[in-house]
Amino acid sequence: MKNLIKILFCIALLHASFTHVKAQSTASIRVNLDHEIAPMKPIWAWFGADEPNYAYMKDGQKLLTELSNLSKNPVYFRTHNLMTSGDGTAALKWGSTNIYTEDKNGNPVYSWTIVDRIFDTYLKRGIKPLAQIGFMPEALSTHPEPYRHHWQPGHPYKEIITGWAYPPKNYEKWGNLVYEWVKHCVKRYGQKEVESWYWEVWNEPNGDYWKGTVSEFYKLYDYAADGLKRALPTAKIGGCNVAGTGGAGGTKFLRGFLQHCISDTNYVTGKIGSPLDAVLFHAKGSPKLINGVVRMNMGTQLRDIEAGFKLVNSYPQIKNLPIILGESDPEGCAACGMQTNPENAYRNGTMFSSYTAASFAREYLLADQYQVNFKGSVSWSFEFENQPWFYGFRDLATNGVDKPVLNVFRMFGKMSGNRVEVIGSNFYPLKTVCDSSIRNGTDIGALASKDKNTAAVMVWNYHDDDLHEPANLVNISINGLSAKTVKVTRFLIDQNHSNSYEAWKKMGSPQQLTPTQITQFEQAGLLQMDGNVQQMLVENGQLNMKINLERQGVELLKLDWK
Repeated sequence: MKNLIKILFCIALLHASFTHVKAQSTASIRVNLDHEIAPMKPIWAWFGADEPNYAYMKDGQKLLTELSNLSKNPVYFRTHNLMTSGDGTAALKWGSTNIYTEDKNGNPVYSWTIVDRIFDTYLKRGIKPLAQIGFMPEALSTHPEPYRHHWQPGHPYKEIITGWAYPPKNYEKWGNLVYEWVKHCVKRYGQKEVESWYWEVWNEPNGDYWKGTVSEFYKLYDYAADGLKRALPTAKIGGCNVAGTGGAGGTKFLRGFLQHCISDTNYVTGKIGSPLDAVLFHAKGSPKLINGVVRMNMGTQLRDIEAGFKLVNSYPQIKNLPIILGESDPEGCAACGMQTNPENAYRNGTMFSSYTAASFAREYLLADQYQVNFKGSVSWSFEFENQPWFYGFRDLATNGVDKPVLNVFRMFGKMSGNRVEVIGSNFYPLKTVCDSSIRNGTDIGALASKDKNTAAVMVWNYHDDDLHEPANLVNISINGLSAKTVKVTRFLIDQNHSNSYEAWKKMGSPQQLTPTQITQFEQAGLLQMDGNVQQMLVENGQLNMKINLERQGVELLKLDWK
């Protein structure tokens, strides 16, 4: 009898073990196409970089062309240093346009040549500027020396803070510079085009990027806004791109700025209030290296976003204004490679892809929760010209070859119409991710959209720890289809699909590549299909599918019907 009980106990344990394995390796996702939530706004179609001059260089032009081809939606691009003094030579964390100098008598001399070249490169491709009014020209700075920095990865970050970060010695000249620049843009590109842009003043004034006082920043903003509105009253301006709202410093600064725009005395007009057409702030995650493994923290980024949404929502006067996350990323420094910052090793492979998919989905959910006018989320990721292959910068491409993360944006570009309801057995609740990120089982979730005769479902298998595990089986049920058959196209990002980094490693991680190898990498970096296009039957308005998805993988199911 004792032996029988022991045998039955062992069988029970074995059954429980198999049940646990099955629970860990199988997930279900239900998509309800007939339950529409909100428009599928292209909040993802916003990008940015510190270095403005990369835009018109060889690989910069190529990448901008690829960004413009993501979808029919316009892409917006934000960059620092559009007003910085210099000859236009590009470098890490640096750029210049020489937009303003002075003659020997102190009279303004305006030069549009370099800044026009930057904007011309955008507009030729249908890309619109999120035009940053900054930084301070050398001739206007109250502390101009030293001015040009030569920062490199591994150097103290504060080395970049030089004369460009200081207030102007003459605010009227500052305001007139903005006036002349905007007037020139209207003349060159047309009023209608410039009206479609967004303008904003400075970057992270609550941190090292601004060496003046808080009141001096308000004055800087007022004079810039006045110059812009004098040149084009219908132009859209906003602020103030604080460095995060999760901490008290960022929230306090942004609250003070908003109150200034609503109810303070304007430094230029003497009247109450300052122009405000959009609210901008930053949100960043916080990866760490734990026992040699990169561990992300999506929660810190989402809490920044949530705090900003709550703050805007608390002001009846501005709660309906567009909100733009001026920078929204897994961490802070795009030009800090993994050699000097090993926690940034996530950037080359598929973890960056799955993090991007899972975090953008939560940004949509936060906007739904707080009912805000969420306009855009700037991925501070572009490219770095003439740098080592896969150095670990936070970029979308390396030496003209696309990284896996760019393919997530290609997937977003295939989604349109309205977002629809998604329910998943392993889909982390929004509150859990905000509170504690994704630390237990993997987050197997989805973002889905429906348009006329088409639908799309983006599925990811994400975890904060950058480890690779066997693929999970995901049962997908898509409900609310009116057609009897649908054409299904599957696109996949994993170790073997849409992944130039893995292709590079399989070649031995070379730094000197032949033209043939570069061509192979370019092909490996494009968004690839998973299998062939299939014509599938719909039963009672429902399509059932099974996919196997690796940890840190992302798959897009594109459905089309007549």
